Amino acid sequence: MFRGGAQDLASEGLAAGGGRALALVRPARFPQFDRLIDSPLGTAVDRLAGADLVVDLGARIGSREWFRGLFTCLSLCTAAGLMVPDFRPIRLPAEPQMGAAQYEQARTLAIAPLALGADTGRRLAPSAQVETLDDTPERPRVELTATLGQGDGFARVLERAGVARSEAAQVATLVDRTVPLDDLRAGTRMDLVLGRRESKRDARPLENLAFRARFDLKLAVERVDGALRLQRIPIRVDNTPLRIQGRVGSSLYRSARAAGLPAGAIETFIKAVSQKLSMRSIGSDARFDAIVEHARAETGEVKVGELLYAGVTEGKKKVQMLKWTTGGRQQWYEASGVGESKGVMQRPVLGHLTSTFGMRMHPILGYSRMHQGVDFGAPMGAPIVAATDGVIAFAGRHGGHGNYVRISHSGGIATGYAHMSRIIARVGERVRQGQLIGYVGSTGLSTGPHLHYEMYREGRPINPTSLKFTTVQQLSGRELASFRAKLSNLLAVRVAGPVVASETPEKSAEAGDRTKPRKG
Repeated sequence: MFRGGAQDLASEGLAAGGGRALALVRPARFPQFDRLIDSPLGTAVDRLAGADLVVDLGARIGSREWFRGLFTCLSLCTAAGLMVPDFRPIRLPAEPQMGAAQYEQARTLAIAPLALGADTGRRLAPSAQVETLDDTPERPRVELTATLGQGDGFARVLERAGVARSEAAQVATLVDRTVPLDDLRAGTRMDLVLGRRESKRDARPLENLAFRARFDLKLAVERVDGALRLQRIPIRVDNTPLRIQGRVGSSLYRSARAAGLPAGAIETFIKAVSQKLSMRSIGSDARFDAIVEHARAETGEVKVGELLYAGVTEGKKKVQMLKWTTGGRQQWYEASGVGESKGVMQRPVLGHLTSTFGMRMHPILGYSRMHQGVDFGAPMGAPIVAATDGVIAFAGRHGGHGNYVRISHSGGIATGYAHMSRIIARVGERVRQGQLIGYVGSTGLSTGPHLHYEMYREGRPINPTSLKFTTVQQLSGRELASFRAKLSNLLAVRVAGPVVASETPEKSAEAGDRTKPRKG
């Protein structure tokens, strides 16, 4: 098998090719191999070495060599399949269920959260050196803090802290006489001190309770001579409004926020000013002026309330808007005392439109005539509300309308509501939009329960579905004088220099001037 040593063998192997085995050669220095090569075994080995064992099945398809390679491939695949082990699941015997003693043993060795009442760990029995105490000592006083949760009860909070039920009810009664318990805000913190008790089976007596009931009031409950007494502790509060001014710059919202105005107040500011001024028309050099409710307690807490005044100045153009309450409704008025509100009429009943405005055949009279309103189909007894603010001009029986209500609104507008089953409104009563005035019925010339809704302008019927209104109100008399006095007091609030330092005057003006004003 060797010719001239290892080097000759390597060269012969390289010359034989990748897919064919090395042929047996006669080594020159080993004559004993001649007999092996000439034997039948040598001949068979020589033939096997010359055979192509790795046949390319993609070439010479259908030839003798190809079928031999296919047979070899199938034989190898079959042999591999026969040698695949059986993957049947291994069935192990199930562990027997632990008994009570074993369960307790495993439980004591486990780790469980203490909040869930865990009792892990072994406890050793006392030895002879342990002496049993007749009574365990208690702390003479317990100081703790309780918090009023959302939807929680005042007395329940005290009971959870360890106060007896009778004392908790007594304290709740004392507090309710001063501040209604429903007015206490969620998150109110209560500092309690519980005293010594005679028996461990009894609840500890309440010695002291202190909490902040309002921004300007603190309450304390103390035990004096065995009785609980309530003490009011007023907190001085400076309610001087906070005035914030600044340059509009590239964005009114960002400039006002940088000046310290709350986000909600900025939204209200924009809505108030936009009644008289388009926001797109405000230039970057315009100045904004906002005054908000501001309360500062002597204990250091600060509370910012609603926007009171909104103003924009750009050259000679000036817009001043003041929030004013008239007739139970808050509205923004100009400095001259003129207020304006825009909107649409509210649908007076929840129902579907069954008949429109115009000429139609009357279902009862049997001839065509003008239908001076619209009909809404609704179930019997459905509530009917006022379409907008106004004064009740008529309420009672009105011919074919049956039970009928007529409301007079500003601007010469009036609305009518017919075929009611019951009238709630009274003549001369001032009603607001959405206020209940009656119930759906079928009185008068009606074939079934529905609401006949009509609208008049200067006494002439108009289509109720096509009206959009603008209500203008002018203050007068004492109300106008009070309005101007409030505006004057707010504008008297002084504005100091800018708080936010900047490298350039332009940046400082754009950031805004946030000041804590003095009383004017």
